[in-house]
Amino acid sequence: MVKISWLGPARLTAVGFMALILTGTLLLMLPISAHVPHWTPFLPAFFTATSAVSLTGLIVEDTGSYWTHFGQCVILALIQLGGLGIMSLASLSGMLLTGRVSLKARAAGAAEGRPIVEGGIRRTLTFTFLFTFAAEAAVALVVGVRGMAHYGWTGPQAVWEGTFHAVSAFNNAGFSTYSDNLVGFAADPWILLPLAAAIIGGGLGYPVHAEFLRRVRARLTVRARVHHASVTARMTLWASAVLVVGGTAFMWASESRGVLAGMPAGQRLLNAFFMAVSPRTAGFNAIDYGQAHPVTLMGTDVLMYIGGGSAGTAGGIKVTTACVLLAAMVAEFRGRDDVAIGHRRIPTAAVRQALVLAFFGIAVIAVGVGLLRAFDPQFTADQVMLEVTSAFATVGLSTGITASLSAPSQIILCFIMYLGRVGPTTLIAALAARAVTQRFSYPEERPFIG
Repeated sequence: MVKISWLGPARLTAVGFMALILTGTLLLMLPISAHVPHWTPFLPAFFTATSAVSLTGLIVEDTGSYWTHFGQCVILALIQLGGLGIMSLASLSGMLLTGRVSLKARAAGAAEGRPIVEGGIRRTLTFTFLFTFAAEAAVALVVGVRGMAHYGWTGPQAVWEGTFHAVSAFNNAGFSTYSDNLVGFAADPWILLPLAAAIIGGGLGYPVHAEFLRRVRARLTVRARVHHASVTARMTLWASAVLVVGGTAFMWASESRGVLAGMPAGQRLLNAFFMAVSPRTAGFNAIDYGQAHPVTLMGTDVLMYIGGGSAGTAGGIKVTTACVLLAAMVAEFRGRDDVAIGHRRIPTAAVRQALVLAFFGIAVIAVGVGLLRAFDPQFTADQVMLEVTSAFATVGLSTGITASLSAPSQIILCFIMYLGRVGPTTLIAALAARAVTQRFSYPEERPFIG
């Protein structure tokens, strides 16, 4: 038996996701998975599996027409498994088999980006799975009923379409069974709003939901003490609200004479709102981003880079990272030694980790843009920037160039999607694990800054 103890939690997480990608690739290569009379080539299968496991949504083959129902089921399973997490699933299996979870499993869950909330790992896992399935079922019900009532879906079709889009939305994957994604539903709030709610809910992160549930239960319990909301919850909720409201206003202004022109005011507001929600990590599109203004693409890049909440299905550097960096800037401008948010001092180690993660993301995107521009110079910088940022932030929005990229560019995007899914959390976990006591310090010398 091969020993894997040397891998450590962070490396074990990375290996687990890669194993899931390779398994999905093999399944998608089978003749039963696609509407082709032969085995699917490796690259399209590998790209699709990577996109599904990383919860991205970039595609090189149309999900609805190229893949069979079996292939679509494989994609849906990869999305669900990628959203729940390899280490969380392993921890749940161990808990069911042995009745307990090891310390290594706890560390692995943290490395995967799902730290243990108050109440222990058993309660964390139970809440994670129950909340996920309940949210997906609720959204699937609304979408399915709407499809039967308004679009003439049959019962089985309503179950399938509702389930597929609900799972894809809550896990922030952005896959759709329709060739134009959600463009055909651009005027239907009964489709877009439930999916937007699932995107926001999945993107907030499980610790925020768990804390909200604890506060509600405490208020309903006699003599129970209601604690103040944590800094993480406050940062996540406030930043998400600002980005959604500000993003909606920005999209309305930038596209009022563009892709939103000609729409009634209500439909224009609906689509501007969806354009602000989806880029933060989901990748659904109800408008054609190939026709969007360059300023819109730039704003979309910013929303994708920031992403959503921690320890959930969102991508990007996360809103908490952005808030810590903003607070550090404010503290520096005011000449303060401590970085504070909500009357709480932020540890210096957390500020350093936020800086590393932000620079890590910028470096990956910069290198990716440079490589894609070298391999595919026929595409504009705006198109390539959106593509690479979408891959790193595991969003899935595109101007429609993904399938036309060369094989080297598609392989690079696969690596970036994988890095975006496991890289930031693995990097932070590695930084935390390498904290050691240093018994000496170097002489101080202040360099010139700026």
